[in-house]
Amino acid sequence: MLDIVFFSIFENRFKPYGVMHFGFVAVSPHIAAMIAAFCITFPIGFYYSRYLVFSESNLRGRVQLIRYFSMVMACIALNYMFLKVFIEQLHLHPIVAKIITTVFVVTFSYLSQKHFTFKVKKIKQHTLH
Repeated sequence: MLDIVFFSIFENRFKPYGVMHFGFVAVSPHIAAMIAAFCITFPIGFYYSRYLVFSESNLRGRVQLIRYFSMVMACIALNYMFLKVFIEQLHLHPIVAKIITTVFVVTFSYLSQKHFTFKVKKIKQHTLH
């Protein structure tokens, strides 16, 4: 939800500028909004995932952060692709496109975070015979 709120705020803020040119790259308002929202939601998402959602994970924090970052990069790629298709090919409103995209990406993210980033590492128990 936080990502959608920030995306909406930034998308409305960037829309009047149209395509923004930054040297060698041009960025549409909805992609700029996605990047800006990411800068805010990444640290918040990691904190919530580590301490609230997947608090039973016994992996080291550094390992969790590296894995979280790699999964978030995959989610950004999915966000980018879905937004491009939904907005530029199917001509959906950017906020509607973001909501639909979020449903797909959150499902992928939750499953990957649960089974990879914050998984519970099995501790080997030695038994005496």
